[in-house]
Amino acid sequence: MTSTATTAGARSHARAQQDRSVPTMRHVPPPVGLTWSETVAFGRYTTLALGRGTRLRLTDTDGDACVSMLLHRTGALHERLNVADTVKVPWQAYLGTGHPLLSDAGRLLATIVADSSGHHDALTGTTTLAGNTERYGAGAAQSASPAGRELLLLGVLKHGMGPRDVPPSLSFFQGVRVEPGGALTFTGNAGRGTAVELLLHMDLVVTLANTAHPLDPREAFTGTAVDVHAWYAPEFDASALGPEHGRALENTEHDLMARNPR
Repeated sequence: MTSTATTAGARSHARAQQDRSVPTMRHVPPPVGLTWSETVAFGRYTTLALGRGTRLRLTDTDGDACVSMLLHRTGALHERLNVADTVKVPWQAYLGTGHPLLSDAGRLLATIVADSSGHHDALTGTTTLAGNTERYGAGAAQSASPAGRELLLLGVLKHGMGPRDVPPSLSFFQGVRVEPGGALTFTGNAGRGTAVELLLHMDLVVTLANTAHPLDPREAFTGTAVDVHAWYAPEFDASALGPEHGRALENTEHDLMARNPR
């Protein structure tokens, strides 16, 4: 191994890493046909600005990921994913194929266009510093058990945002169900190889954190990596949308047309 005790040695060592790969990393450039290709380790985060018409697929390759997601509108970062409206407007608390992801302005940010997991959560949000510290002994982003909110904050900071720009998030691949009495039951994961795919209806900053679910009953902080792939494929059949979903899409299209008249 090249010694890094000198500047020349450190430079040689750094340059020698150029063609190396590791199991969890972002691929730059991405494979042909993709705009984003990355494997995000458990306990880590990632973020990227993606264009309207992008399809984003998350794959739980090893069957124990839990991915918290935030969406912010590029160029108007105050408009962001509103989890309450995402549940309330379509009259559905459980995420799945066809579910709209909405902003608090009544616009459609993205649609779930495919889902083989069915184990997701739009009700409990992600973990916090205080909660992880009490449960695992630490919750800071650089700790051995980073909280989801701390990781999401690091992601939005890269786009000029701050703590107030980390609202409640959606969680993919670890689910909950509401019991008749109102209690939440953790349903866990659907198993390895499941995936969820979204179509973005406007330019968005996507921020993801792969960390434990707040209702995960296991004592240990444990989980697996998630694969992230994105590509441009804007085709979308809006003919079968429910009325609330369709109205949100109309609101989005009207706003984009007003901003960019032909």
